Amino acid sequence: MAATSTASLTIAEMREFASFEAAEQRYIRRSLDIGLGRQDAFKVWARNAAENAAIRSQYVAYQELKTLRESTPVGTGFDAIEGFIGKLTRVAAFDLAQERLECFSSFRFLYERLLGADARPWLPSAFCAAAALPQIRPDRRKMLLQSLSEAAATAPGWSDAKPSFFPEFIEKEAA
Repeated sequence: MAATSTASLTIAEMREFASFEAAEQRYIRRSLDIGLGRQDAFKVWARNAAENAAIRSQYVAYQELKTLRESTPVGTGFDAIEGFIGKLTRVAAFDLAQERLECFSSFRFLYERLLGADARPWLPSAFCAAAALPQIRPDRRKMLLQSLSEAAATAPGWSDAKPSFFPEFIEKEAA
C-alpha cells in the first residue's frame, strides 16, 4: 500500500511539473542543480555569457539554503521566524526577479525540493513578501500575487510528505 501511495505522489508531482511552461521547467531543473549541488550548472546550463553571469549570481544567492534547511521553525512560536523568513524572502526575491517562475505553484514546487517538506507552511508568506517587494516590476508583482490561491494562502495544515520527484537535465541523445 505504501508503494502505491508513493507512486501516486510521484506521478502527481510529474504531472504538476509537466504543467509548467518550458522556461519554468528549465529554471527549476537548473535551480535544483545549483541548490542541491547535483552537478556543475555552468557546464550544463550556461548557453552564453548572460546565463553564465545569472548562474554565478544564483550560486551566491543560494548560499543561504543550507542555513534555511537547518533553521526551519517548528511549532507555533515566534522565536525563529525573523531569521528564517527574512533569509527565505531574500532568496525567493532573487528567484522571482529572474522572471522565470510564473506562479506560486512553480515557486512552491521548487522550494519544496530546495528546502524540504518542513518549509511548506512558510512558502506562501515568503512568496507574498518577495513578490510584493519593489524590486519586482509592478505588473509582475500583480501577476505573481494573483497566482496564490485562497486555498494555499489560508491552508489550515500542510502535508509532511517529502517530495519524491526531482526533475533533472537529460541530454537530447539520452532522451
